[in-house]
Order: sequence, then structure tokens, then C-alpha cells
Amino acid sequence: MAKGHKTDWWDEENQEEIIWVSKSEIKRDAEDLKKLGDALINLSNTNLGKIPLPPELEEAILLAQKLQKGTRRRQLQYIGKLLRRMEVEPIQDALAKVENRHQLQQDMLHKIEQYRENLIAQGDAGMQLVLAEYPEMDRQQLRTLIRGAQKEQAQQKHGKAFRDLFAFLKGYMLED
Repeated sequence: MAKGHKTDWWDEENQEEIIWVSKSEIKRDAEDLKKLGDALINLSNTNLGKIPLPPELEEAILLAQKLQKGTRRRQLQYIGKLLRRMEVEPIQDALAKVENRHQLQQDMLHKIEQYRENLIAQGDAGMQLVLAEYPEMDRQQLRTLIRGAQKEQAQQKHGKAFRDLFAFLKGYMLED
């Protein structure tokens, strides 16, 4: 050992503070951030506005939405790089809320479709079940829409009354 060099900096106490991260783990984390960036790029501008983003990242995302193929891929890598330098938990939480709301809305639309099918099939009996759950609905208008949709179904087509019944139910059942 050469004179003047100290080796006591590598004692047990300092060794416990060092956290070793493998190169593979770093790559996996970078890939996860690129996936987060891709999810952000695929959001509508309305939903993107609901996510707390620094101006630089928001600019990069808006630019990436306009790009195609190779340039989009490079921009996505840049977005991943920006995400590595910031706290991503608030962004991930907000994205999860936006995606969950979208899923809840889709589930509700499927439920409305089920109601519509049941109303057409069961008529007044089905209407009583719906009115028990949603008493504020206009009974007469609902009955008129059901009968119109039943007539269309008898003619083996889905026309205006079929769509109007869905829109009517959606107006009462879907919360914004």
C-alpha cells in the first residue's frame, strides 16, 4: 500500500449505507417509466390536464402526441429520461385515477345496455325494477321509449327508439 492513502473510509458502517442496484434493475425501472410515458401520451388532452405534470414534461408529451414512428419512439425515450429525474408517484396516482374512472364509466355503460335489453324484453315488469332503483325517472317517457324499442325489435332492427332509450337511461344513470 502506498503512503498517504487511507483505507478506513470502507469500514462496516459506510458499507451498510451503500445500496447496490443491478444494471438489470435500472433497465427495468427505465422501461417502466417509458411505459408510464406511453400511457401519458395516449391520454386525451382533457385527461392529461387532470394529471399534475411539470411544464417541460407536458410539452414533451404534447409534442410526442403529434409525432409518428421513429421520432415518437425517440421522444418517448426523452420523456422516460425526464421521468427518471422527478418524483413519479403523484403522476402514477393521478393516472390510475383517470384510468379507473374510465373503467368505471365503461362498466356503467355496459350496465345501461343490460337495463335496456331487460326493459325491451320484460316491458312494464322491467320498468318497475328500474323505477324502484331510479324513482326520479319520467315514467311516461320511459314507457314510450320501451314500446318504441319493442316495435323496432319486432321488425328486427335497432333504430331511433333503441338509441333514444339508451340515451334516456344514460342521462339518469351515468354520473359525471
